[in-house]
Amino acid sequence: MQTILKAPVDRDDGPNSPPGVRDTVARIIADVRERGDVAVREWSERLDGWSPVDFHLGPDEVERIVATVPPQVRDDIRTAQANVRRFAEAQRASLRDFEVETAPGVFLGQRNIPVAAAGAYVPGGRYPLVASAHMTIVTAKVAGVARVAACTPPIEGKVPAATVAAMSFAGADEILILGGVQAVAALAIGTASIRRVDMLTGPGNAYVAEAKRQLYGEVGIDLFAGPTEILVVADETADPFVVAVDLLSQAEHGPDSPAVLISTSLDVARETVEHVERLLPGMPTRENAEPAWRDHGQVIVVDDLAEAYALADAFASEHVEILTAAPRDALASMHHYGSMFLGEMTTVSYGDKVIGTNHTLPTRRSARYTGGLWVGKFLRTVTYQEVTDPAASVALGEICGRASRVESFEGHARAGDLRVARYAGVAFDWIPTPEGAAPGRD
Repeated sequence: MQTILKAPVDRDDGPNSPPGVRDTVARIIADVRERGDVAVREWSERLDGWSPVDFHLGPDEVERIVATVPPQVRDDIRTAQANVRRFAEAQRASLRDFEVETAPGVFLGQRNIPVAAAGAYVPGGRYPLVASAHMTIVTAKVAGVARVAACTPPIEGKVPAATVAAMSFAGADEILILGGVQAVAALAIGTASIRRVDMLTGPGNAYVAEAKRQLYGEVGIDLFAGPTEILVVADETADPFVVAVDLLSQAEHGPDSPAVLISTSLDVARETVEHVERLLPGMPTRENAEPAWRDHGQVIVVDDLAEAYALADAFASEHVEILTAAPRDALASMHHYGSMFLGEMTTVSYGDKVIGTNHTLPTRRSARYTGGLWVGKFLRTVTYQEVTDPAASVALGEICGRASRVESFEGHARAGDLRVARYAGVAFDWIPTPEGAAPGRD
């Protein structure tokens, strides 16, 4: 049985962007496609007030900008990226190429080949997401992507130095100070001065997300991202103050970010709500966190943890935090989530910024069918096959002929027939042969 202490005002979690966003994005993409660099520059100047001689930063400029970043910030960026790199390297090591002989003379193989070029979008604006550089660029380079072009918008007409440092330390091959739809469109389509990429990654506002959606197919993307989500499962052992702080830590991402608590304790749930209401007025990011909690926050009390885990699975949230006496039980009980954070010592914010797992994760219940950004997203798993035994080719050819004709694919059938004729000397009336000669090779 469920007791709802707080219900959302707005349940709009549909995947589609508003028509105004879709139309604006389509117009910018079409303009970049038609006019290239000229359109990119005009949109950048119009939307960001930014029109430098070159959107690319040269090596000397990068070095100068990085030098302005405080040493502690540089050290923290390097530490966070080292954590991301270690985890990404472990992921890459789990993916192996192989070849097996499935039958005598029949060899089948698999290779994991990185995309040739990836674009990494690192959001700016009021809240520059420096950590997105770690998640997109470091992961791509560990996967073996030869060329990573990273872009970020200017902030109030200035180059975001910490973001540039993160891009540089992560191994970006190209750094552009360029944001918005015009940036991802230029990377996906290519212009005279901006080389196109094969894949777009990284979060962004509603316009950037919609641009990735519209460009998908022309290029690959990491995933269709929506507002940041957090869901906390808490039992009677959870500290309501910790629950409240962690819920608000994600609500500050934006006014449409859902923050959900599912608890087996009515007392914990009530006290959490009280703490949230007390903390909100003093939050520097109240303008986002308050409407997020007001319109999208939920607090639900259930009878036991089995019910809590089942309900959490139905939400399929981007981030799931488990604050219970035995948090690891959730690993066996839950199946639908982007990333799980176990125990009070492990906050979702660690995943966002420093711990090493990737923070680009599925939202809007897409965790039911996909995971987040990881090394494997930058790899194409391709296969190959080789038959070296004539008898094996004959056996396959006979089956191929029969199976293809069941489907009325005569051309496929004849390709199989030809191998049977060539390697077993069997005659087929559609294969011309010299009179008295076998249909095999001369």
